Amino acid sequence: MVMRRLARMDRRELLRGGLILGVSLIAAETVGQEVLKDIGDLKPGEFTWHPDRQPTGPVAVVVSLPEQLVHVYRNGVRVAVSTCSTGKPGHATPTGVFVVLQKDKNHHSSTYNDAPMPNMNRLTWSGIALHAGNLPGYPASHGCVRLPLDFSAKLFGITHLGTPVIIAGSHSDPWELTHPGMVLSGYAENEFTEVEAGLSGKKHPADWTEAEANPVISVIASSADKKIELIQDSDVIATAALAIKGPEPLGDHVFVLQGADQGAQGMSWVAVTHHTDEGGLFQPEERALGRLTAEAAFVEQLKAKMHPGMVMILTDAPLSPDSKSGKDFVIMS
Repeated sequence: MVMRRLARMDRRELLRGGLILGVSLIAAETVGQEVLKDIGDLKPGEFTWHPDRQPTGPVAVVVSLPEQLVHVYRNGVRVAVSTCSTGKPGHATPTGVFVVLQKDKNHHSSTYNDAPMPNMNRLTWSGIALHAGNLPGYPASHGCVRLPLDFSAKLFGITHLGTPVIIAGSHSDPWELTHPGMVLSGYAENEFTEVEAGLSGKKHPADWTEAEANPVISVIASSADKKIELIQDSDVIATAALAIKGPEPLGDHVFVLQGADQGAQGMSWVAVTHHTDEGGLFQPEERALGRLTAEAAFVEQLKAKMHPGMVMILTDAPLSPDSKSGKDFVIMS
């Protein structure tokens, strides 16, 4: 199986091209000014927003707890960075892989005295969400990720049900890769035609109209359980045995499907988070994908359900109640 890296975020190339990710125009919610400032110097309530860098493609959000920053990527390109406030001691914000389960522009808390939570992107049914709130410059929430009001409104405008949100100790820039033919099966010459046909006419969830809302599809593959699950909205609709070549750990990876790639005769993905292969402990994304196969019946179900924007997660954690919170669709790190 041959896999090809299409593009990797190279900071030096971006600097040469003038898209300086570390230095951007910022907007401060409190004073409404735009100034040049290194993102490491952003003050509470300040953020960057540059959708012109990548106006189309799947959105992914990475919350870095140590930095108290939210990074927004579209099609693998960072388009925004914002300060945030996460959970205070005793109410820590959980880490892991989430997807947006519900959106409510004018939400109020059912737990904390009807407190307003504007531009709410719900991550768990137990109460964790992205929303506008007070930003004192340190973790101060009851577990949610508070954002500047203006930033939360902009973010609300580009997220959708199923948008992946990764809350972690650190982050790395996404990059694109392609996998020949259909993922999770041995490559065959005619397979790309089937992949292309399966995706034909299907839109990314961000492009769905209210009249054509469709189920959001996600896939979770666990090396610990040797099992793979197909999830429609928040319900598991298919489970199968997972075959993995070699004994090495997979690492934890998050992929967002972009669509069919005619030139590579395969599927194009954005790898949202990844581990490097330092010390040989983890598999880079392209090797990890190439090691996986699933039962033919499961692959056929996946072909019928997959759509651009589909999220696929590889994890070394077991798919147990301790690491996956049921209908919340959370893989805890």
